[in-house]
Amino acid sequence: MPAYGNLGRCKILTGSIHEVIPLEEQAVRLSPRDPFLGTLYTRIGYVHLLQSRTDEAIVWFKRALLPARPVAMLREVHLHLASAYALNGETERAAFELAEARRMSRGNTFNIAWVKAHQYRADPEPPPSIRILEDRTYFAGLRKAGMPEE
Repeated sequence: MPAYGNLGRCKILTGSIHEVIPLEEQAVRLSPRDPFLGTLYTRIGYVHLLQSRTDEAIVWFKRALLPARPVAMLREVHLHLASAYALNGETERAAFELAEARRMSRGNTFNIAWVKAHQYRADPEPPPSIRILEDRTYFAGLRKAGMPEE
């Protein structure tokens, strides 16, 4: 399972997002009780979000909340949900998810500049094609949800 999941992660970082979902789904099929299911679900949702399939993204992000996860990872999922709901025009849900993410920030800086600076702290930045998609979807949704720029 880790090989498929990590290969999916690499595909995001190289800009081959059309290859991510099948790899992550294969990892889930091979290890349906894996402790990292939340991470796999988040990646699937993220690809859907980048491809403007917000309804599908929301389904996967909600699944990602179920497994026990570290607070930093849960905060990330709440941010993704806030973005997807905002892009869908579901302002109340977006505001709720943004508030959850803010609560989990525990006093840390909470703005788009901080998210951008820390998003790939453990990975190299993805290619410009992915950054453009992020700006058009993920970060546009966070702005729409009410997250400040700085």
